[in-house]
Amino acid sequence: VQLQASGGGLVQTGASLRLSCGASGGTLSSGPIGWFRQPPGKGREFVAAIDWYGGAVYSANSVKGRFTISRDKTKNAVYLELNSLKPEDTAVYYCAAAGRRYGSARSDPNEYAYWGQGTQVTVSS
Repeated sequence: VQLQASGGGLVQTGASLRLSCGASGGTLSSGPIGWFRQPPGKGREFVAAIDWYGGAVYSANSVKGRFTISRDKTKNAVYLELNSLKPEDTAVYYCAAAGRRYGSARSDPNEYAYWGQGTQVTVSS
């Protein structure tokens, strides 16, 4: 399965973006799908995840109330709605697929087998 993340861009503080994650060579319907990000000079961190089957979601405290993860089974896609963006949200955002069923959303990147190439989100102050 190859994942493609898209929708990033350069925006101002307070703006919104919608990131999309699609798959080729397979489907996303194999368990949790997660979004992670890597800020400049820092390590990769968990943002949000959704369980493909049950729809359970889990988000990092830093983005709760601002970012929303969702899935569209008919389009085989997962989305991350980013609202009220802040400069500290600047990062490369990656989507990842676990490739197996867990029955819940997962935040540990080690539990994700497939990763997309990332999309840059830059928030100016």
